[in-house]
Amino acid sequence: MTGLLTALLVAAGAAVGAPLRYLTDRLIQSRHDSVFPWGTFVVNLTGSALLGFLVALPADDAVRALAGTGFCGALTTYSTFSYETLRLAEDGARLAAVANVVVSIAGGLGAGACGMLLAHNVGG
Repeated sequence: MTGLLTALLVAAGAAVGAPLRYLTDRLIQSRHDSVFPWGTFVVNLTGSALLGFLVALPADDAVRALAGTGFCGALTTYSTFSYETLRLAEDGARLAAVANVVVSIAGGLGAGACGMLLAHNVGG
């Protein structure tokens, strides 16, 4: 697979993942009346689980570029997680900031592991 084709597959996946992240984040956050960034938390866990699932399957480079790097990379957001954590701390919600770090990292690792486990069980 050529570098140009790989880049196009990544861009195509990202073109779907980024708007889905934004819409999902807004939908979830609008349903919670708290300072905790639930929308970002949910998209990051979802993306981690999906990426864990994808990497555990015997997939070719094209699928990994499109779905893994492109879609999951755009669906998840480390920069927004960092910004929201800093914003919580600056606004005096330090406990929520610490909770965001702890549950996001532990949850992301756990979601990725669950995705891998699911792939191993359905993939044979």
